[in-house]
Amino acid sequence: MAQMDLANSTIADIETVTQPTHDEIARQRFCSVLRRHAIQDFATAVEADYRERVAPKAGAPATRWREIDKAMERENSYRFYSTLRYNAQEMCFLSVQPEVERALPDLIAVARDAAERNPAGGSLRLDPALAVPAYVTNLDVHLTPGCFHSEFTEDDVAQGAVVSLGSRVFTAQQSHRSWGGVARVISRWIKAAYPDFTPTRMLDIGTTSGKNLIPYVEAFPGVEAHGIDVGAPLLRYGHAVAEHAGVPVHYSQQNAEHTDFPDGHFDLIVSSFFFHEIPVWATKKVLAECQRLLKPGGLMVHQELPAHDLVDAWENYFWNWDTRNNNEPAYTAFRDQDPIALMADAGFDPAASFAHILPDIGAYPDRTAAFAWDEPGRPRHGKGGWYVFGSRKPA
Repeated sequence: MAQMDLANSTIADIETVTQPTHDEIARQRFCSVLRRHAIQDFATAVEADYRERVAPKAGAPATRWREIDKAMERENSYRFYSTLRYNAQEMCFLSVQPEVERALPDLIAVARDAAERNPAGGSLRLDPALAVPAYVTNLDVHLTPGCFHSEFTEDDVAQGAVVSLGSRVFTAQQSHRSWGGVARVISRWIKAAYPDFTPTRMLDIGTTSGKNLIPYVEAFPGVEAHGIDVGAPLLRYGHAVAEHAGVPVHYSQQNAEHTDFPDGHFDLIVSSFFFHEIPVWATKKVLAECQRLLKPGGLMVHQELPAHDLVDAWENYFWNWDTRNNNEPAYTAFRDQDPIALMADAGFDPAASFAHILPDIGAYPDRTAAFAWDEPGRPRHGKGGWYVFGSRKPA
């Protein structure tokens, strides 16, 4: 009996259940390379075309991103770039669907096993009555077919698998983005910037599959970790990942605008790539909820896209492509906000708040000075650094 208990004490690795064929692997690699070419090499070429050919016709480089947008919208270089980038984005998630659909019964079985046994000590709490916000249900965010929330069968995890596996194709296998790189950067920075800070309970909002939550548990041993999202398939999938890894994480299906946690419940609240996906009015509600949930002395750190006034016109133009083309309609409106003002409106002290770029994991803290906003040659967000905003609540 003891041997049987031991053999059944570990949940299967849900991330290895799908088995792509030779042709599917080739397709995924092609999609990775194509998207990387579109968003990096081709984007650089389009910028050069603007600066060397288009801008001189106007007499001077633009000072506002909308001027660049107007100047480039009918240029062949931009139109080809935009078409390629859009299709490459869509193809990344489509490329993993066949293997997910083939393996779906086994994926569901692993997730059910995790939910029934919880060998790592985590938990999964779903709310079938939760009203998923229209800003999620009305469109396929990121061009991900089915978005984050869609369910087609009982205990469905298909969207969790598509988002997780598709994101790895989408990010061209860049581990710093595809599995926990943001969390590793932020947790390392927290330890250096706040050496007195030792969280006992934390919350990750918009956690998806928990890829940027689990590293915090590794960074702060003993922390009680919670992750919330509106997408049940994501949470089922993420819970199975955590249970297999032996990391106790408590996942619950909740809208971050209003949760069921008590006041002052968390020492640390984080998010990654979350706020630009929701309308500004919802952002204000979520930040007010963070203020309610954060205990005195607690810390809030959100990784996001840099605000408009922190970067030049071309970088703004580059980021705001997603607003019209990537099913992220709140993108530009969020970036147009002053994060310090947003936090102040939610009740946070501006003097204890921050908005800056953090060096990537290999550069912190030794090269911190090189990442100042006014430093020539500063690495761009997502290419050597990560933009964060947040605040610490008075003790």
